Amino acid sequence: MKKGVFLLSLLGVFAFGQDQESYTEDEFLRGSITPEREWWDLTFYHLDITVNPEKKYISGSNDIHFKVLKENQVLQVDLQPPLKIDSVLYQNKALPIKKKGLNVYYVLFDENLDKNTHHSIKVYYSGKPKEAVRAPWDGGVSWKKDKNGNPFIATSCQGLGASVWWPNKDHMYDEVDSMLISTTFPKNLMNVSNGRLRSTEEQRNTQTTHWFVANPINNYGVNINIGDYVHFGEDYDGEKGKLDLDYWVLRDNLEKAKKQFSQTPKMMEAFEHWFGPYPFYEDGFKLVEVPYLGMEHQSSVTYGNQYNNGYLGRDLSGTGWGLKFDFIIIHEAGHEWFANNITYKDIADMWIHESFTAYSESLYLEYHFGKKAGEDYVIGTRNNILNDEPIIGRYDLNRRGSGDMYYKGSNMIHTLRQLVEDDTRWRSILRGLNEEFYHQTVTTKQIENYISSKSQKDLSAFFDQYLRTTAIPTIEYKLENGTLKYRYLDTVEDFDMPIKVTLDGKEKWLFPNKNSVWKTEKISGSKLVVDRNFYVNVKQVK
Repeated sequence: MKKGVFLLSLLGVFAFGQDQESYTEDEFLRGSITPEREWWDLTFYHLDITVNPEKKYISGSNDIHFKVLKENQVLQVDLQPPLKIDSVLYQNKALPIKKKGLNVYYVLFDENLDKNTHHSIKVYYSGKPKEAVRAPWDGGVSWKKDKNGNPFIATSCQGLGASVWWPNKDHMYDEVDSMLISTTFPKNLMNVSNGRLRSTEEQRNTQTTHWFVANPINNYGVNINIGDYVHFGEDYDGEKGKLDLDYWVLRDNLEKAKKQFSQTPKMMEAFEHWFGPYPFYEDGFKLVEVPYLGMEHQSSVTYGNQYNNGYLGRDLSGTGWGLKFDFIIIHEAGHEWFANNITYKDIADMWIHESFTAYSESLYLEYHFGKKAGEDYVIGTRNNILNDEPIIGRYDLNRRGSGDMYYKGSNMIHTLRQLVEDDTRWRSILRGLNEEFYHQTVTTKQIENYISSKSQKDLSAFFDQYLRTTAIPTIEYKLENGTLKYRYLDTVEDFDMPIKVTLDGKEKWLFPNKNSVWKTEKISGSKLVVDRNFYVNVKQVK
């Protein structure tokens, strides 16, 4: 038996030998760092495809370049049906491939590849990719038409996986260092992808664009967008110098876009203030109109908010402040810092992307409209919280946590800011995160430990409470005869978060005991109000 075949047999036993009723083999192969993934490190992709809008068909190849971290000869490539891998070439020779489950192909080399050597394979593939049902949530390829009947095509695949439309190493822990995206499409249209446009080639009935991404990029951040686009742009004087702000919109929407996209420099100014320099100066920044709501594709942020402020014209906070900005421009661009610069290793930690970015909406408002505006907004979004399941999902299975990662997560972060008690230090923590984990994939523990260290506070119980349970801390108190008794209910062990209150209009910090033990203080005052900036429930006992 060849070593490669033996390893495949072992993996089958391993995948189904553990807790097999709670997950499938395909979930394990998709969501875990398998032995067939961990031995090689991505260095470069060249995705070279032809898109046929009439047939809803994609064909082409992906050159996968990698460095060997330890000897092995079985390499996992992911591609979801109905697409299929046609062949794999290595040094101009076809390699055998073996299908595993629904989405995995094992590429079998003749012998072990030596550690610290560099190699590449060319993966040829073709087919009709999954059509997006409700992009971007149930994604794939959106095959639409604009009102003039022109093809209007876009990809979106977070969670579902980039392998829904191109073959790759479809796990977030390993970002490719750089990438070339070559796309051939009908001549009367334009394709916009990530990075910068290197060149365009014209053929008789088609043309090909070559977009180059100079920075590391996560799989779901890669996109193609094909339509009857026109372009305009401007320069932004940012923290690292001149930054290109480019806009690609449908021809008929040019004037509306020029008005609405004037919010982009304001976004960049606010977020560079709070988070540090835009992380991808080398690749520029683009807003690209698409036939769905929008997504945070790196340096190619997609937009479909119908040129309205709010979320499709709606204020998610119910305060009025949500109509002061275009939700998709602000939120999706905020992901350039939290998602594309700092990227989760496992989708179970998706809160790192969504909680900080949801919080960025209130920071945008604070920067331009004042601190109270930001507070009103983030507190207003609490009405969207369900507390149905924990924010953190299940690891190694490509399972995200609750949608509460958006507004419960942002209110958790806002509460954390109150504990820091120093807005200058708080800003340095947000900027420090983007510097410490610049262009890296991270875990929740890394983020927790960094914030705890920089705030000089033990936040382990705090994060356990808000990330790993559905319970919201309840501060219970009694006020009588000059005595205040108070405690926390519905908390994890050792939760003792200090909380700010006012007693007859005077600010005061309370320091509850751990584990729901009552604390008693002599006070002067008859009315207690808990600071609204803390995400807790309040219960007065008569």
